[in-house]
Amino acid sequence: MPYAPMPPQLDTARLALRRWTESDIDAHRLLVAERGGGMPSIEDNRRMIEDERAASALTGIALLPVVRRDVGDFIGYCGLTVGRASVDTPEIAYELFRSAHGQGYGTEAASAVVDAAIATGRKRLWATVRPWNAPSFRVLEKLGFQRDHVSADGGGELVWLTRSLP
Repeated sequence: MPYAPMPPQLDTARLALRRWTESDIDAHRLLVAERGGGMPSIEDNRRMIEDERAASALTGIALLPVVRRDVGDFIGYCGLTVGRASVDTPEIAYELFRSAHGQGYGTEAASAVVDAAIATGRKRLWATVRPWNAPSFRVLEKLGFQRDHVSADGGGELVWLTRSLP
């Protein structure tokens, strides 16, 4: 692999981004349900987490649970994924409970992930966002991402943003 692996734990002033544990399953199920597609089964969610762990072992990048350090509660996830991009130019992805929005957690977590991507030796990151997702656009703008192009998939229009890394 031409890149250093992403660290398994990233710490910020208020957050810890760390490996998935069994205790994350119930909270992650609630986060997935908050999207509006129903609650995944425990087994389906466990499989999603296992798939993420397996992908991380192959690629050296990961989506990490985001936990508030002072409370210790799971508020979402953030990290790098192949997603719609590639191992060389991965996608930054994050999702937080609505109750955690508007407090700077998304920007704080994503900033730590950008720094981790730089440390791996990567030169570019992608992000894809649905046009209605104003909070994600604000986070990405703060991190220096710029719109690149628009495409469509089964979920509708998708805005692609990119950022070059030093």
